[in-house]
Amino acid sequence: MIIGVPKEIKTDEFRVAVTPAGVRELVQAGNRVIVQSGAGEGSGFHDTVYSDAGAVISLNAADVFGEAEMIVKVKEPIAAEYDLLRKGQILFTYLHLAADKGLTEVLMQKEVTAFSYETLSVEGRLPLLEPMSEVAGKIASLMGTVHLGRYHGGLGLLAGGAVGTERARVMILGGGVAGKAAAEVAAGLGAEVTIFDINVERLHYLKDILPPHVTTMYSTHETISQILPQCDIVVGTVLIPGAKAPKLITREMLGIMKPGSVLVDVSIDQGGCFESSRPTTHTEPTFVEEGIIHYCVANMPGAYPRTSTFALSNATLPYVKILAKEGTDEVLKQFPVFKSALNTYEGKLYNAPVGAAHGIEVQV
Repeated sequence: MIIGVPKEIKTDEFRVAVTPAGVRELVQAGNRVIVQSGAGEGSGFHDTVYSDAGAVISLNAADVFGEAEMIVKVKEPIAAEYDLLRKGQILFTYLHLAADKGLTEVLMQKEVTAFSYETLSVEGRLPLLEPMSEVAGKIASLMGTVHLGRYHGGLGLLAGGAVGTERARVMILGGGVAGKAAAEVAAGLGAEVTIFDINVERLHYLKDILPPHVTTMYSTHETISQILPQCDIVVGTVLIPGAKAPKLITREMLGIMKPGSVLVDVSIDQGGCFESSRPTTHTEPTFVEEGIIHYCVANMPGAYPRTSTFALSNATLPYVKILAKEGTDEVLKQFPVFKSALNTYEGKLYNAPVGAAHGIEVQV
């Protein structure tokens, strides 16, 4: 198969979908891989490293999209890339369609075969989402503590405090991969951490593995409301695979928070779990509403692209190889796991949560 790896053009995105080592494996498997010039620069991979691995270097995105039978990306296509997509082309990337009706309609209209990393499920796990969830969770606690600094408009409270002073209190909503990573970092910085989830079994697991100063709590509106006024940082990591994130903190609840406290919305790709959230960028990462600092960067792992690129490519490469070898029809027959990743195919929608979010009929 001809595989295209375009340069990511979303604001402040420096990851690349395939490493040079990944290209080498794909080429050795009999594929032709076209990499757009500069695609790997942000992650520290120069064009020559890709060409040495067997890739063909193309100067522009139009040629990559025009020749490739499968496009492998990191982030969803943005408006400037819509016209480059074509009927029957396979797209394998993060899509987050529940938060983007426009892209959903474009993929259907153009009859793109779109597989999403974030909905590919293996025995209840989301193996292609987990690496970036871990990175995002760690970044969330780091950025929360940075923006708690006075020079960013925060309370001026150091996460771990100092001898004879108070420590910051961190609330983490969601005990999945991202929430666990956020708790580990916040606790490691010395903060008092409370992590919420509705899965009691998961809470037992988190209690066993996280440090003693991490408290686990069952998540309800009442328990969140009780603790929220005491918190300095709130990290939202809740996830319903493929669906819009639930709004766990309403705009009204901002009024009971400390002025200068920080909200970090890891769920922003899926619409955000705070009612007041809106996507931001690494260049302009925050905004203030009701005196509360909001950090809602939609591609948090893009801040550390080398780590993120390796972690993502390690997870996705085996699936890229299978898809390139078998093609769409055969993988859907032979590998049921790909059915969970299929979002659009031959002009129809196959993801139920996306259909529910946008009122679009879904194929069963």
